[in-house]
Amino acid sequence: MKRIRDTVLMVSGLAALLLLSTPAGAQPSGYAGPRTKDGKPDLNGIWQALNTANWDLQPHTAQPGRIVSLGTHDAEPGGIGVVEGGEIPYLPSALAKKKENYEKRFTDDPEIKCYMPGVPRATYQPFPFQILQSQKVILVSYEFAASARTIYMEKAPPAEVDYWMGQSVGHWEGDTLVVDVTNLNDQTWFDRAGDFHSDALHVVERYTPLSHEVIQYEATIEDPKVFSRPWKISMPLYRHVEKYARLMEFRCAEFVEELLYGQYRRRPAK
Repeated sequence: MKRIRDTVLMVSGLAALLLLSTPAGAQPSGYAGPRTKDGKPDLNGIWQALNTANWDLQPHTAQPGRIVSLGTHDAEPGGIGVVEGGEIPYLPSALAKKKENYEKRFTDDPEIKCYMPGVPRATYQPFPFQILQSQKVILVSYEFAASARTIYMEKAPPAEVDYWMGQSVGHWEGDTLVVDVTNLNDQTWFDRAGDFHSDALHVVERYTPLSHEVIQYEATIEDPKVFSRPWKISMPLYRHVEKYARLMEFRCAEFVEELLYGQYRRRPAK
């Protein structure tokens, strides 16, 4: 019995040392779900984040809305936050801009104007999105504002300008889809709390399937013009398994025409 116990302890110790010596990004997910023809995890489907990160990435309490007559419909739910470490490492000058954005969040948030949400915000808005996967490209279609982006799994075309959704180039590290996102413009926010970035934003996303119904999502954010160091957000994404699950239309441009263009409408001559 002692020999058996010693053998078990030795094997367990070796396994622990092997796990600790393996880089985090290379650790197997244990995913045993469906695979595509090229042997990669099958990410095809409709996914959604179930958190309050779109209101505020950092931990926050529930708050009343601005329009009293809307009651709880205009209120902000609390959330535990999705930023690793809890704080976003703003440079002092950028923190002042963040505070200004917060004060103007009910008028200046690009989401209010139906602009495309950018990356990573499109992932955790309270709307589903669909992944369509092939070996050469992966298409991600978002319900909000009919936004979409292509993840190039092979050579990507040159990006001549900055885009709302940036340019995405992906590769696989084991069962994890890693996406390098560059050429993002500076017109989007990370959330409704006014967290922002510059045109130097660089995002690296990691999609690791934990099961056929759950993906662990991580995004490392780097912007030397705004932040003192790179920082990371993480959250689970859940597959819609309803029998008739599909993306609905939320083409919100027509909802905000008066907000955006009302001042330019012709007025009858007096």
